[in-house]
Amino acid sequence: MPVQRRLFGRPIPPISPRRMAALLGTIAIFAVFTLVFTLPNSISPGPSLSRFTDHKISIPKLKNLPSPSILNPFRAAAHPPPVQKNSTDGDSSWYSDWTWLSPFSSSVTLDEDRSLLPPLAERPPIYTYYDHTIQREHDMKEAHNAVLLTWRRAWWAQGFKPVILGPAEAMSNPLYTELQVKRLEGTLHTELLMWLAWEKMGTGLLCHYLTFPMGLHEDPLLVHLRHGEYPHLTRFDKLGNAMFTGSKADITVAVTKALENPELKAAKNFISAVPADTFKVDTKHGALAFYDDNIIKDKYPKIAKDIVGNGAKGLQLLNELVVSHLHSTWQNIFDEGISVLKPKPDHMTHAVGPAHKLATFLAQCPTSPLPSSCPPNRSRCKPCVAATPLKISTPATYRNTSGLYTIGTVPHPYTMALLTSFKDEIDIPWIRWESERDLWITSLTSLLMGTGMSGAPRLVKFKEAVASELGRSRSLWITAEDDMPEDLDWHFGFTIPQTAIDTGKSETPVPGPERRPKPKLDIKDGPVPTEDDLKREEELLEQAKEFEKSSRKAGKKIRRSIEAWNLADTEAWKFARAFLARNRIERKKWEDEEEHYAGGAGAERGKGWGLGRWFDD
Repeated sequence: MPVQRRLFGRPIPPISPRRMAALLGTIAIFAVFTLVFTLPNSISPGPSLSRFTDHKISIPKLKNLPSPSILNPFRAAAHPPPVQKNSTDGDSSWYSDWTWLSPFSSSVTLDEDRSLLPPLAERPPIYTYYDHTIQREHDMKEAHNAVLLTWRRAWWAQGFKPVILGPAEAMSNPLYTELQVKRLEGTLHTELLMWLAWEKMGTGLLCHYLTFPMGLHEDPLLVHLRHGEYPHLTRFDKLGNAMFTGSKADITVAVTKALENPELKAAKNFISAVPADTFKVDTKHGALAFYDDNIIKDKYPKIAKDIVGNGAKGLQLLNELVVSHLHSTWQNIFDEGISVLKPKPDHMTHAVGPAHKLATFLAQCPTSPLPSSCPPNRSRCKPCVAATPLKISTPATYRNTSGLYTIGTVPHPYTMALLTSFKDEIDIPWIRWESERDLWITSLTSLLMGTGMSGAPRLVKFKEAVASELGRSRSLWITAEDDMPEDLDWHFGFTIPQTAIDTGKSETPVPGPERRPKPKLDIKDGPVPTEDDLKREEELLEQAKEFEKSSRKAGKKIRRSIEAWNLADTEAWKFARAFLARNRIERKKWEDEEEHYAGGAGAERGKGWGLGRWFDD
């Protein structure tokens, strides 16, 4: 006998299946309309996202937007932001905007293939003076060019735009005629030409090409200089003509005072040719290393002897010494070692191989004519010892530590899927039912954010690590499918060594590889792959690279499917690739402009790393 149900003591008539279906359908339609047209007005994304991030971007309430129902799928289409100049490179495209910490770029760019990057930082100009019109022997020209190239790389890596001035800028200054009337000679005449060239260019920094930045990227002096605002004409105590800062108005006043000085011919240099109150003297300059004649004679007498005896050879040795000091300063800053990130490490050894190769180059001691020497500004440095190089680790997670340099390899979700599954092919059912969503970025940020968080806040942390002011000075992020960048010397600010250094450890003299001791692998950071696994990893990685270039319809369908299933991993890959491409475009554009001035001084000889330089044994 059926059960008779009651409500408030009264019997409830039975409901037929057809009426029940109609009732449930009505409730479902009402719920959908409620979600679409009323819920968006009550969403406040700012507080919920800000709990997981450190950035201070204020996210507006949706009720203040032009269209309150922004989540309405039937809203009118909006135009994407205009294409910016120099915003494409191959398959990468980007849009620079202050909202770059939005987790997903498409929410701003309205384009799935266009990454949202931070605005390009303004590089303040730093000028040096070099007279390329003087007749010099070929060896001496090459030595000067090597020093100027080292100077340009060092300052570019610190966020400046190094510019080499010459007599052409000085002669185009209206005050040049007045200088010619003075009939000066020697050092004073050269310094006045340098100041005329600087006055012609305007506000900025004037630097001797033997002055180099050797200190933390966030050193207070370097931070101040990068701001590009110089309220006073300033020189640095005990550094002579190493560096000056000032505005165009103050520079003009100083040059005018020097030319009006009746005792000008008796002055030894520009500083003594102007009144003492012309300059403000800064005593805090610990991040500047100046290799002038007196310092070289005092600290590096062997180099000074070579310069006197053989100018070109001595200058080349001085350049090697400067490069080694720049490299050793970098090693002292990152004394905790180099972290080569390897999320989900079981089958990622070959994918992070180029990053690990770079780490070994950075960890080894640079070639130096004086291996135990220190830079002029860092008398208590820790010289590199070949027997104990920097530690290289391969952790699965990212750590935000000031003394640790990070090299990250970002794989495309398809590459990640091939390597983690260790399968030749993947299909849509496997993607949907067997693969883990956003596997790479979840593993990467698990130490920072745990395992129970969505991809959006993880992306914010990742983007900060890649592109923030502090993050880009402590890390390098490359993509697994592309070749190693060709301009890494400019990223780090010194020539990366490519030759093995003798560690002082004895090895068997027998040349046969079967008699040599096998290299010890640090297994604390993850599993050690077998030779068969490494070969298999290489094949799968090459397959992933070919897949990316494929134009087959079936391949595009798989690619779209796996990108849609791994939105956070896809966003991270596109962001890292676009950021690296924009850096390359910025430097190339600047280099193309500068090669027309100063006779092309400071240009690279034999540009490009090339794949062979990385894998040539």
